[in-house]
Amino acid sequence: MVQKIALEEHFLSPGLVDYWRPTMTEVAAPAVEQLFQRLTDFGEQRLAVMDKAGISRAVLAIAGPGVQAERDAAKATRLAAQSNDFLAAEMQKRPDRYAGFAHVAVQDARAAADELERCMRELKFCGAMINGHSNGLYLDDKSLAPFWERAEALNAAIYLHPTDPVVPAPVLDGLPALRRATWEWGFETGSHALRLVFAGVFDRHPKARLILGHMGETLPYLLWRFDSRAKLYGVKLSAPPSHYIKRNILVTVSGVFAAEPLYCAVSALGRERVMFAADYPFENAEEAGRFMDTVPLDAELRSQIATANAAKLLGLA
Repeated sequence: MVQKIALEEHFLSPGLVDYWRPTMTEVAAPAVEQLFQRLTDFGEQRLAVMDKAGISRAVLAIAGPGVQAERDAAKATRLAAQSNDFLAAEMQKRPDRYAGFAHVAVQDARAAADELERCMRELKFCGAMINGHSNGLYLDDKSLAPFWERAEALNAAIYLHPTDPVVPAPVLDGLPALRRATWEWGFETGSHALRLVFAGVFDRHPKARLILGHMGETLPYLLWRFDSRAKLYGVKLSAPPSHYIKRNILVTVSGVFAAEPLYCAVSALGRERVMFAADYPFENAEEAGRFMDTVPLDAELRSQIATANAAKLLGLA
């Protein structure tokens, strides 16, 4: 069993439970309560699952949507800070096992930048996770320039996590099994990331780093197509879209435990840009661990994906 650093392991802080529960309306009540127990546990239950999966350290992040769903910017900023303080206290109990992604309210870009800096400098977090759009505000919006400037200066990795679209996609009407995690979230999150690329965010902030889960939300599969269509439509960037995807975006295996998409991601982006993630408790962490242990890879690459890439990217010993 190879030892692993797991990105995208979720938790809930007391002040954000009421934002999470409405997202669980389609889940049976007993399953919701089981998820809640796992999301609010930082002790033996979570650690036992980590041990069985070979996870030596987990990078914890708020289960969405968190403050991305709050319309009052001041309240969102306050709740994000409280959540970060809560996580820092839990990390201090087991610094050998837990690291953290900051929760930030980009509804106020400068406040989000300040909170990101506080979390990284004072609380020793290793980046931030943002749960998709914030009431329709996407991360390429020009008002968020102060946030990206600070994230770049801090060398902070920003993990973009899925959320529901502003308006449900009509093409999925009548087929609820295609909504949310099956297809809708991937389309939403991949499109969000492409907004950053095509809007020139990575031209203006060349050292910014974005992480996508689920093997990159299909982006590694379509690099040629993005370059071809950008040229056709006269997109004004300093380089083709694939350049920024390869330079500024990294991906994790969360929720896609299959060899073929892993090989595609490694081939498209490079060996140093793919990392392990368990997506606990929404995915089976033991299954994720077995996949990482058994998928046919050379030993060096397995070690890179399981541990070394995340350790280097996030500054984890």
